[in-house]
Amino acid sequence: MAFQSLYRRYRPRRFGEVRGQDHVVRGLRNAVATGTVSHAYLFSGPRGTGKTSTARILAKALNCQAPVDGEPCCACPSCLAVEAGTSLDVSELDAASNNGVDAMRDLVARVALAGAGRTRLYILDEVHMLSPGASNALLKTLEEPPAHVVFVLATTDPQKVLPTIRSRTQAFEFRLLPATTLVEHLRWVVADAGLDVDDQAIELAVRRGQGSARDALSALEQIVAAGTTVDDDAVVEEMAEALCERDTARALTAVATACGAGRDARHLAEALLAHLRDAFLSVVAPEVVSLPDVAREAVADQGRRLGAAAAVRSLDAVGEALLAMRDAPDARVVLEVALVRATRPEADTSPAALLERIERLEQASRRGTPPTGAGPSSPPAVAPAGSAREAARQAVTAVGGRPGEVGGDVAAPAVPPGEAPSRPALGALRRDQVPAPPASPATPAAPPAPASPATPAAPPPPASSRPGSAGAPAASGPLPTREELTLAWADHILGRLRPVAKGRFAAGRFAAVDEEAITFALPSEAMRRMCEDRLDEVEAALAAFLGRPARLRLTVDGPTAADVADSEVSEGDAAEAVDLDELDDAPPDSRSQLDRLSEVFPGAELVEDPRPGPTADRRDG
Repeated sequence: MAFQSLYRRYRPRRFGEVRGQDHVVRGLRNAVATGTVSHAYLFSGPRGTGKTSTARILAKALNCQAPVDGEPCCACPSCLAVEAGTSLDVSELDAASNNGVDAMRDLVARVALAGAGRTRLYILDEVHMLSPGASNALLKTLEEPPAHVVFVLATTDPQKVLPTIRSRTQAFEFRLLPATTLVEHLRWVVADAGLDVDDQAIELAVRRGQGSARDALSALEQIVAAGTTVDDDAVVEEMAEALCERDTARALTAVATACGAGRDARHLAEALLAHLRDAFLSVVAPEVVSLPDVAREAVADQGRRLGAAAAVRSLDAVGEALLAMRDAPDARVVLEVALVRATRPEADTSPAALLERIERLEQASRRGTPPTGAGPSSPPAVAPAGSAREAARQAVTAVGGRPGEVGGDVAAPAVPPGEAPSRPALGALRRDQVPAPPASPATPAAPPAPASPATPAAPPPPASSRPGSAGAPAASGPLPTREELTLAWADHILGRLRPVAKGRFAAGRFAAVDEEAITFALPSEAMRRMCEDRLDEVEAALAAFLGRPARLRLTVDGPTAADVADSEVSEGDAAEAVDLDELDDAPPDSRSQLDRLSEVFPGAELVEDPRPGPTADRRDG
C-alpha cells in the first residue's frame, strides 16, 4: 500500500472524531438523526480545521445503511466508497479553478440526475472564488434543489461570499483548535502510529500548526522524517529576548544569522510579529493564546519584561516594516531599522517612544534608582524629578534639545550624585533665559534703606524663617533675580496668601535682591507697619515656592505725591484713616432715588419707559 500522510491517514471518520468543533458536529448529528437535514450548508473557517472532512462525514451519514444516532457505521459499502473516494453520491468541485459560468452550468445540469444512494452531496471548496456570474448561475438551483440533493459550500473567507448565497444556506463557523486539544490529538497519533518522538517535538509541531490540525500533523511528520528537532523559531526567540533586554546588537546578529541560513526577511518579520502578539496577549488576556503550557509561560515572561508600552510600540514598528517591505529594495534593511527603533527608544522620536521613556523615568523615580534597560548608548541618568512633568521634560531633553523641541543639539546636563535637583523655573523662565536688566541712570538699583526716624529698618524675621535656624530648610543656591520674583509673585506666590495678607502686600513690589534678603517696597510707612504683622506668612510662602528660606526686608518706596500729603498728617491720624471699624454710617435719607438723582444732576429731564410691564414703575424706587 502506498504511503499516506498523517493528516490523510488520521482523517476523522465519524462526527465524534472531529476535534475542537463540537458546536458544528452536534447540530449536524442531530439533524441526521431527526431527518431535518437542510438542502444547503456553508462551512467557513481557517485552513485545516475539518471543513471538508465534516462534509464527507455528512455524506456517509446521509447514505449509511445502518446509522446509529446520526453517526455513520463506517462499515457498509456506501461508507467505504465515500472514504475511498469512489462514491457516486459525493461530487467535489474546486471552485478556485472552476469559477466560471460554464462550470456552474455543467453542475446545474448534473444536479437533476439521481445517484446510487438516497442523497447526493455536492461539495464546493473555496466557494468565495466563484465569479459573480457563476454565483448567480448557481443561485436558483441552490435555493430550490431536487429533494435528493444537498449542497455543502466550504470557504476560508466568508466575507467574499455573496449575501444572496449566504442567505440560502445554514452557516457553520469552524474554529482554530486550542493548543491543549492539539497536544492531546498529536500524542494519540504518535501512540497509534508508533512514532519515536518526545514531548519537545510535539510542542514544536503544535506551535507550527498555529491551531490547524492538518498543519500540526504535517509539521510532526516533517520532524519524524528529519529524525531530530530543528527549532527554526529559535531565531525569533532570540530577537524577542533582544527586545526585552533592549540589546540592539543581539537583535541585528539574530537577523544576520537567520538571513545567512536562507530565511526570508519578510517571513522572519511575520514570525516575530506573531510572537510579539502572543507575548502581549499572554499578559493582557492569557486565555486567548493558543500555545502549549510551557511555551505560554515563556512568552508570558517575555511580555512582562517587555512591558505593555514597549510591546505595543514593537508591534507597531514591525507592522510598519512589513508594509514598507513591499516597495523596499532590500527587505532586510527595513527589518533591521525596525529592530533598532524598538530596542533604542532614544533613536525614535515617535510619541509612543517618548511615552515609553517617560514611563521608565517615572518607574525609576518611584524606586529611587536610575532607569534600567536603556542600552549601552543611553543618555546619562538624571536624578529623580518627583513629578510626571519633570520626567516628561527630561525625556524630551534627553533626545537632544530643549523642552518643546525634538532633535536639538543641546543635551540635558546630568545632575551630579548627591546634589538636589535645581529649583523650578519661576514664571516659566529659567535663570539662563532671563536677560539682565539694562543699566539705566533713571532707574538705579535701590540699595537697602538706612535706618532713620522717618523710615525705620524692618525688624529681623523670626528665628523659624532665618537661614540656618532650627526647623528652616538649608539654603541651596542663590536667590532668584528681581525679575523672576516679579513674574512669580502674581502667578504663584500672592494667590497662596490669606485674604488679609494678600490685601496688604498686593500694593508692594520687589525692589532689590542681595545675598542676605529680598527688599520689598511698600507705598507708605503706615502700610509697612501693617505688613509687618503678616511678614511670617509671606516669608513662609516664598520659602515653600523657592524650596529654601527667604528673608524679606520691608522698606518704603520713594517719595510720591501721596507720601507728601500723608506727611502732613500725624501717625495716629494715618492709622485712624485706614481703621474701617470706627467709621460711622451715614444718616438715613427718606428721599426716593429719583429725587437724589435730580439733586445730583440739576436740569435733567425724566423720560418715561415706553415698554409695558413692571420695568415702567422702577422709577418709584
